[in-house]
Amino acid sequence: MDKMWAGRFQKALDQTADDFNSSIGVDCRMYRQDIRGSLAHAAMLGAKGIISPADVAAIENGLNSILVDLDSGALAIDPAAEDIHMFIEAELTRRIGEAGQRLHTARSRNDQVALDIRLTLRDEITEMIALLRSLLTVLVEQADANKNTIMPGYTHLQRAQPITFGQHLLAYAMMLMRDIGRLQDTSKRMNYSPLGCCALAGTTYDTDRGMVAEMLGFDGVVANSLDGVSDRDFAIELASACSIIMMHLSRLSEELILWSSWEFRFVELDDAFTTGSSIMPQKKNPDLPELVRGKTGRVYGNQITLLTLMKGLPLAYNKDMQEDKEAIFDSVDTVKQCLAVMIPLLKTMHPLPDSMYSAAQKGFLNATDVADYLTRKGMPFRSAYHIVGQLVALCLERGETLDSLPLDIYQKYSPLFAADLYADIDMTACVQKRCSEGGTSAQSLEKQLDIVRSFLAQG
Repeated sequence: MDKMWAGRFQKALDQTADDFNSSIGVDCRMYRQDIRGSLAHAAMLGAKGIISPADVAAIENGLNSILVDLDSGALAIDPAAEDIHMFIEAELTRRIGEAGQRLHTARSRNDQVALDIRLTLRDEITEMIALLRSLLTVLVEQADANKNTIMPGYTHLQRAQPITFGQHLLAYAMMLMRDIGRLQDTSKRMNYSPLGCCALAGTTYDTDRGMVAEMLGFDGVVANSLDGVSDRDFAIELASACSIIMMHLSRLSEELILWSSWEFRFVELDDAFTTGSSIMPQKKNPDLPELVRGKTGRVYGNQITLLTLMKGLPLAYNKDMQEDKEAIFDSVDTVKQCLAVMIPLLKTMHPLPDSMYSAAQKGFLNATDVADYLTRKGMPFRSAYHIVGQLVALCLERGETLDSLPLDIYQKYSPLFAADLYADIDMTACVQKRCSEGGTSAQSLEKQLDIVRSFLAQG
């Protein structure tokens, strides 16, 4: 295929160099966005009298026919093309003749590429938000079903205080809401059209950049033409949002892996989302959350790739920036793939309440409640803390728990202890007493569920 830029060159590009220079294998996914941008550009050229109405009609018909044929598979993208932009322009000119050559008036590949990637990533953000909302819905369903399921809460991976499984899941729901907010913020900052910046300095034609921006659903235009073609902040910001999403999914995956082990037995993952061993018939492996945890690293790597790619580039466009798409597209695809598998995995997850409650009964999770009991009776908290530490040490010596330790032993440490202690440090009571805002009681949990439901209802 002849190069559109070949006019001043005396010889063809070396084949190895041509292959190295080509980006068609990566940017071919942007063909719909490229055609959408070209249709808006052609309409603007016609409205401003830069090209004739006949040329506009021919371009529109040609581009729409290319879109139909690419969507249906009737037209295959030529792997020998330099990029998707050149491929579509060449195919358009082949179909409609000279009018196709007028489409690139008042436009450069630099602003065309910048436009296409913004349009593409804007579409991808919409899809990621939809997947996050679906995962959020599943978390709400599981949390609501388990708002009275008692489990150990941990710090330092040591049993700390009793909580509910519902509250634990809602902690991840809060993370996902922030993830959605980050994507929305990224999309908002991304939503300015660079088309019309041309190569770097703008154009001598009397164009209407605002018209194109409005047609394409942008909030406005990029104000500086140098910035318009050289900026990839939006891709880096999206890569950062993707990294944070993956960090959240990885933390959840780590817990699912732990919870589904025989050492915990807090949940059982559905057979449809686990695998077996080639040699050990008893195994039920959490391969999917393990893969999510593993894929987090590649998304982090893509963010570093983009930051490193841009850190030393002088204004304006440089060919280095061709490397942006592979990194950001991989991050987007990985996040979508991981979300798509986590949704049904969590939906079909089977909590094991008896195992959770049994674990909560061990490890002195109600120790703080014993201290609070003394504090409510007038003892300073630090003094109460010291006494309870001694009681825990005694329980360990005797093989007792705080629930089973006799009252007369308690009273040797403080006369404030009375028979009402045992009802106060019952595991269910320990959970339900934590009714502060954001706490683990059923009352507090309902408010948290309402927050997430309200967020989902906003659309």
